[in-house]
Parts: sequence; structure tokens; C-alpha cells
Amino acid sequence: MTLLETWRKKAYGDGTDNKQKEELWEKYFLIEKGIYEKILADYKTVINCSVAELAKKFDTDIETITGFLDGINESISEPNPTETMDEDTLVKIEIIPEKLYYNMVEAKAEWLYNLPQWDKILTEEKRKELYREQKKSGTVVKEKKVGRNDLCPCGSGKKYKYCCGK
Repeated sequence: MTLLETWRKKAYGDGTDNKQKEELWEKYFLIEKGIYEKILADYKTVINCSVAELAKKFDTDIETITGFLDGINESISEPNPTETMDEDTLVKIEIIPEKLYYNMVEAKAEWLYNLPQWDKILTEEKRKELYREQKKSGTVVKEKKVGRNDLCPCGSGKKYKYCCGK
């Protein structure tokens, strides 16, 4: 079983009751917040190391760092091989700030996108813009339906039922 499969089974899977999952996620979110505080404080630094070294660097276990890598994978310059990695796999974390912020908003991770470290990375206006952009992306706009007796939208001047509605 890969590291990611082990993490997912523990975090989402069988054999864990809801109380245990809730405790796991509470603990995970605190650790995740601490990792992001450190990464964002020095966001221009690219992290290159093995999974085991990364866990040690952030004072956590392999499973938790695997969950973290899975979560950040869409917000970095080159995705890591999370599906197949083991403790010795070399990983690279080079964040794309705008993408990371956007994805944090999408995940509704308020405890992450409200970190004070963002103040030195993105302007307040840029954060508001990314927030609005993400919230707008989930909004479905239903187009007005053309009625059979309305003028045809093709511009022919005929009723829809006698033109494109045939």
C-alpha cells in the first residue's frame, strides 16, 4: 500500500468511526496551519527533500505530511508523484501564491487563507479579487430560454418556431 493510500484509508476510510475521524482532522488542520505559516513566511524558498526529511523538517509524521503534499499538489509549480511516493521519494515545493490562495478559498479553509503571512505576499485587493473569482466560478448562470413565439436569436426577424426552432 502506498503512503497516499495509507493516508486516505486513515483519513476517509474504513475502520474509523466519526469521532476518530473528527479528532484526526482537528489535529491535521492544526499541523497543516503550522506548516503553511512556515512555508508562507519564506514563500520564495523552494523546498527540495525526501518525504521523510520533509516530515522531520515540519516535526510531523509521514502520513500527515503525505496528506499535506496531496493537498498542496495543485498549488505548486510541479506536482509531486503523490500516488506512488514512498519515504525516500524526492519532493519539491515551490508554491504559486495566487493559485494556493485560490485553492484555499475553494477548500473553504478559512484558517489558511486568513493567515497573517498572506499580508506580505498578496495585497488585500489581490486577495479580494481571487476570493471573488473563486466564489464566482461556482455560480451557475442559467441562460434565458427562447420561447417559441419570441423573435429568433439568429436575427432573421422571424418567430423562433418558424426559423431555428423547426
